[in-house]
Amino acid sequence: MNFEEHEFSGDARQAEQHRKALIKLIGLNSHRHSTWEVFSDFCEMSALAISNGVDLPQREKREARYLEIVKRYSREEVERFPQMLGELVETLECGPDDVLGKVFHELELHNKYKGQFFTPYHVCRMMAKMTLTDDVRPLIEERGFVTAQEPACGSGAMVIALAHAMRDEGINYQQRLHVTATDLDSRCVHMAYVQLSLLHVPAIIQHGNTLSLEEFGRWHTPAHILGGWQWKIRPSRHNATLTDEKPEAPAALPAPEPVAAPDETPAKVIQTPTQAEPMQRRKPQQLTLF
Repeated sequence: MNFEEHEFSGDARQAEQHRKALIKLIGLNSHRHSTWEVFSDFCEMSALAISNGVDLPQREKREARYLEIVKRYSREEVERFPQMLGELVETLECGPDDVLGKVFHELELHNKYKGQFFTPYHVCRMMAKMTLTDDVRPLIEERGFVTAQEPACGSGAMVIALAHAMRDEGINYQQRLHVTATDLDSRCVHMAYVQLSLLHVPAIIQHGNTLSLEEFGRWHTPAHILGGWQWKIRPSRHNATLTDEKPEAPAALPAPEPVAAPDETPAKVIQTPTQAEPMQRRKPQQLTLF
């Protein structure tokens, strides 16, 4: 028996109906615009609308971007975008899922642009359950929450699956989990931000390059801002881990050698930390979804 059908047997059909309605609305706006453009604009406009309600420091710039996108559409087309968001909300009301990832594939956008393929949600759920160990509850009891890192978040499926797994274990992910997720593709950033915002996951979604550590933008979910997580996670670099692994102690510096007298053999050069082997870095203490 399919795990998702077994768990959401009453809601699965409704979720599919709302997802199909979302796809239909995207199609209606695709007569004068490409499907890729409509889908991308829907995700970005939804992200901008949600962000502008809570992230005040970035509101002016993002509101200007929102109006720039709207200008490309007729009045009738613009009125369909809130309907699309409504269908997305209704779909997620049926249960946590990677709705936008599924829509992306059903519209066959993954075949035409950049060769992007998102991990199927049932695979993400399996990985999340394997990652969520018995150590989580003691860590939450000790520190109050755990953190997770997603270096290539895509549409946010892995993070959604993690929240789903925590909910199944009776853990309130909206209060006990904070996520930092990154992706190089701005459209993926918008997709992940919208879905995590609607599921009320405290998260920072970074538009950036995980390998080069470049960052081009940052999106804070409403749960992050309203929950005061900017203060909670400040000391979390030394906080909860999802493993029993202890931080490694820094490598000891070589002891200085005695300085030779002027008439003796010259003393050896003392190695400084920059000349010696690099000090070992403290291993990350977060759940890594990769």
